Amino acid sequence: MPARHITAMAIAGVLALPLLSAPVANAASPALVAAASQSCNRPGPWVIATKAVTIRAKATTDSTARGILYKGHKFTVHKTSKNWHYITDRTTGVKGWVSGAYVYRDVRMCLN
Repeated sequence: MPARHITAMAIAGVLALPLLSAPVANAASPALVAAASQSCNRPGPWVIATKAVTIRAKATTDSTARGILYKGHKFTVHKTSKNWHYITDRTTGVKGWVSGAYVYRDVRMCLN
């Protein structure tokens, strides 16, 4: 055989070796699968899509500003009306309305 055919066959054999010797993965325990599926069914946490969003007294941009919800602040959404959310900024305690254009539920990635 010509040397280049032997070299090509040797390279192909070396590349296939890791696939042939890779360990077989064990199936996940039923408890682990159940825990993963429960977390996938819950919506993710609320997050801020910009540096800051104004907290307003009413669900309109013409309403009085009560405070600012900064990126990184934790907040609780109590209710939603159209594209507005009534929240409590857990960092400052300020309550009011924020536009749904700037806050959203984080998306969870589920691999099952």
